[in-house]
Formats: sequence, structure tokens, C-alpha cells
Amino acid sequence: MIDVRTLDSLGGADHGWLNAKHHFSFADYYDPARMGWGPLRVWNDDTIKADTGFPRHGHRDMEIVTYVRKGAITHRDHLNNEGRTVTGDVQVMSAGRGIQHEEWNRETEDTTIFQIWIEPNKKGVTPRWEAAAFPKADRKGQLVELASGKPDAPAEALYISQDAAILGATLDDGQEVTLDLAPGRLAYLVPAKGSVTVNGVLVPERAGAAIKDVEHLVIRASGDAEFLIADLPPHA
Repeated sequence: MIDVRTLDSLGGADHGWLNAKHHFSFADYYDPARMGWGPLRVWNDDTIKADTGFPRHGHRDMEIVTYVRKGAITHRDHLNNEGRTVTGDVQVMSAGRGIQHEEWNRETEDTTIFQIWIEPNKKGVTPRWEAAAFPKADRKGQLVELASGKPDAPAEALYISQDAAILGATLDDGQEVTLDLAPGRLAYLVPAKGSVTVNGVLVPERAGAAIKDVEHLVIRASGDAEFLIADLPPHA
């Protein structure tokens, strides 16, 4: 099954400073058919106005992956972590037993991000934050693990407390990559830029594709494209 959720079918809210699209039920958007996908609980597509952001607030027991599509995001938390994550790069915050943080767009133009929440396989872990650069040139024509808790994860992938991985690739028109999923595993794919086909099924820019019962994926660019895909166990 490859179930495509078009951009106009997603939930969302426009708060002025923040325009958000929700792939799954979140905040005031509720759809009982879209409560998550395995341990993937949130995939938000956020546009944050210049010099605005999320004031300090708290989370618990969630692995929060932020992928910067354009601009930059500045993070601060109560553990004295602070950092600026720029276009194409990734930050991971493990909320664990509790973390207070804030996220700001300190740039002079809009910042766009994907914010991805994954339920952990262990609660009450020590909270932490880290970020890493993933140059798009290094992802040209190949899938790269950006964040992972899988046993065979590469050393450069940011760690998450779940048997899951977030992978990314940039493709020229007509280029393709493949991904094999172990039996029973799920995937969720979102093109950040451009459109792709997954086993021949078109997934437009910023749409989502919920995938199950498919063990071999062929992902092909329709025009120049950039996408993320989550490789997930069936349950948290």
C-alpha cells in the first residue's frame, strides 16, 4: 500500500507568525484516521516568519527531529544547549524525562522546517540535544541516514531512541534510489522539494506517502527533487 496524502488534504493552522501543515493529528487538528504511522506521531511542515519563533515550553518522552528546508532555526534549552541549524541540516532533541526549550527564526526571511516526532522505545531517558551538518552534495543521488536508532546505523547519523531512521536524498530529474524494508516495517515519505514517484506512484512536493506491505521501494525524481523518508517499525 502506498497511500498519498496531498498537501491540500493535510490539517493545519495559520497563526500569522507560523503557518503549519500537519500530516497527522496535532493541536486543534484531529483526524482519527491520521493519528500516526507506527511510532511516527508528528510530521509538521512549518513556515516561521523572520524574528519569531516558539517561546520556551516543555516536552517529555519524544524524539523530535528537525530538518531545515530553508533558512535556519536557533535552539536553546534548560540544559544550556544552544545552536543554529541551517538549510539541509538536522537537529535531534530527545525530550526523555523532560526538557524545556525554545526555537527561534533569527534570520531576515522565513524559515521552513519539517518537525518530526517519533515515540521512543524507552521512556524516562536523559534528555539531550545535538545537531549535525548534512551537505546536500553528499546526498546527491543516494540515501543518507540523518537520524537513526537502528542497530546498523552509520556513525554520522544523529541518534534517536527508537528502531527507526530518517533518511534523505537529493535527486536530479530522472535519478532514482532504492530502499528495502524488512518484512512488516512501515515507511513515510515527504518530498521537501519537487515530486517523486514511489514504485510508479506520484508523490507531489510536500505531500505524504504512507507505505506498508511493500518491501522494495524505487524512488524516482520527477524533475529535480529532495525528499525525506522514515523507516519505521510497525508499533512504538
